[in-house]
Amino acid sequence: MAAADETAELGGTGSTMSIDKRLEEKLRSNLKIDHFDIVDTSGNCGSSFAITVVSPDFAKRMTLARHKMVNQILADEIKALHAFSQKTLTPEQWAAEKGKK
Repeated sequence: MAAADETAELGGTGSTMSIDKRLEEKLRSNLKIDHFDIVDTSGNCGSSFAITVVSPDFAKRMTLARHKMVNQILADEIKALHAFSQKTLTPEQWAAEKGKK
């Protein structure tokens, strides 16, 4: 698997860009995102990522439903990864979490 800062073809789309950028682009094109973080948890080999997504689209949805939304959006990309974890929050939850620090 290509490193996160290198290019890799994902999901059979024919587009070539880094995996982390592709994940972010797909999420941003499908959700209203107030905050997005991505961390390569594979030691920079680009096969494992942890993301944090803050979106008002998650309001009134349980965590499982939020994760399902993200998994559906990134289905092709997730297949190409070794590991993928996500934290999905509403803007209000994000503000409360930041206030704890």
